[in-house]
Amino acid sequence: MSDDFTTSFTVDQSPAEAFAAITNPRGWWSEAIEGGTEKLGDEFFYSNGDTHYCTMRLSEVVPDERVVWHVVDNHFEFTNDEREWIGNDIAFDVRTVDGRTQVQFTQHGLVPDYECFSVCSNAWTGYINASLKSLISMGKGAPNPLASGRSRASLGV
Repeated sequence: MSDDFTTSFTVDQSPAEAFAAITNPRGWWSEAIEGGTEKLGDEFFYSNGDTHYCTMRLSEVVPDERVVWHVVDNHFEFTNDEREWIGNDIAFDVRTVDGRTQVQFTQHGLVPDYECFSVCSNAWTGYINASLKSLISMGKGAPNPLASGRSRASLGV
């Protein structure tokens, strides 16, 4: 059994609708995301001010079924090891279960031994089970507002 952080939810919308929402993290994670978020090899930059910023690369894309982000770079302001996530894979698996669509989120490498585990798992739970689920089921998520992010250039990365 893995200690990787995972959470899931089900919705009545189709796998295609769930997939479209997942690949639109500006609609559920942060409006300040820079870069491509849909195609294999796309790379994007996320920031929440100076507190957390990271670069993700789409390393697997199976339309309507699976998206994997590989953490290329990461910085936390609040941990001793500010680069804790580097090398992790963040997977979104979409499948039909009993006529409904299930979305399962797993951050491979986000384990209880990580200093950020409590903060990060709580944050992901909100982004996934509230904001992403709402974007899929109601057409509107609750991403961090544009003003909360900083550009890659302004952070010097």
